Amino acid sequence: MTNIFDLTGKHALVTGASSGLGRHFAGILAAAGAKVSVAARRQDALVQTVETIRATGAQAQALRMDVTDPASVEQALVQAETDFGPVHILINNAGVTNTRAAVDLTEADWSSVIDTNLTGSWQVAQHTARRMIQHGSGGSIVNIASILGLRVAGGVMPYAVSKAGLVQMTKALALEWARHKIRVNAIAPGYIETDLNQDFFASDAGKALIRRIPQRRLGEARELDGALLLLASDASTYMTGSILAIDGGHLVSGL
Repeated sequence: MTNIFDLTGKHALVTGASSGLGRHFAGILAAAGAKVSVAARRQDALVQTVETIRATGAQAQALRMDVTDPASVEQALVQAETDFGPVHILINNAGVTNTRAAVDLTEADWSSVIDTNLTGSWQVAQHTARRMIQHGSGGSIVNIASILGLRVAGGVMPYAVSKAGLVQMTKALALEWARHKIRVNAIAPGYIETDLNQDFFASDAGKALIRRIPQRRLGEARELDGALLLLASDASTYMTGSILAIDGGHLVSGL
């Protein structure tokens, strides 16, 4: 039986790939056969991502990209195409957050999150889509949203707003770009364990949050792989504008 998740011959671009989920996503796409361009501001960390992928025999390259700077985005895309050809898959993963109460937020706090998570995602999607349209090849754009774009939590207001905007942006772009054979979908992860949040989830507050998840546990990065490969590959050619929540039942719990 043909492997409908096979990405051989495809070129995937992953933003925010210097660590965490972005690095994981890049490795999964490479294992499925894609040539992978990994992008972030931190070049030293990107080198490790590339070396890990190349050690498996797959093709990967590092691109310096600041998603808040249109010139940086365009320059990175030019390099990506020069080395690996047109981009067929974009994983819009770059994101930041802060944990200040809304009454204490500064304008800089707000802007740093919105500029990266929402405006940055828009700029990368737009620049990539323009090239997909120019080449006439179509493609798949996968935005990494969050269940906090579909519900709220305290102390992360700008993050929740940015992810809610990303959810609506996904649907709006799916509508506009379907005629160009560009599919735009999103993954909305729940609480996924990473190196950055392990200490919090080991605390009393973190343990209390875990108890509110119906499955009573955090997700693992590997549990996003199926949705990632579905949306990136030809297995989802009739899907666009979809938001896939992967959260252990958190959204349906109402807690």
